[in-house]
Amino acid sequence: QVQLAESGGGLVQAGGSLRLSCTTSGGTFSTYVMGWFRQAPGKEREFVAAISWSADNTYYSDSVKGRFALSRDNAKNTFYLQINSLKPEDTAVYYCAAKRGYNLASARNYAYWGQGTQVTVSS
Repeated sequence: QVQLAESGGGLVQAGGSLRLSCTTSGGTFSTYVMGWFRQAPGKEREFVAAISWSADNTYYSDSVKGRFALSRDNAKNTFYLQINSLKPEDTAVYYCAAKRGYNLASARNYAYWGQGTQVTVSS
């Protein structure tokens, strides 16, 4: 059973940066597509980014493109979301998730989820 755990969230001023980590256990991490989602208070969950198992391909939603960057270290079973130029509207609980497959642009079929980490951006 794949288990995911996020870390790295916190309170940061607008314009600042954070790096979120997602550490996995169980399963064969290197075969999974890893994604990040976020959910702001009162809003639906939003799919923001995904990275292929080889890290050769990434996907970013239009709302974060240019400010978010994904990377992964399969040897450490960890992948990362670097968030730069943070805005108050980035405030949300950020979740990492894992799925098998190849369609990075799709938010569907994520079978495994972490508990989330809170990111709060003050203006």
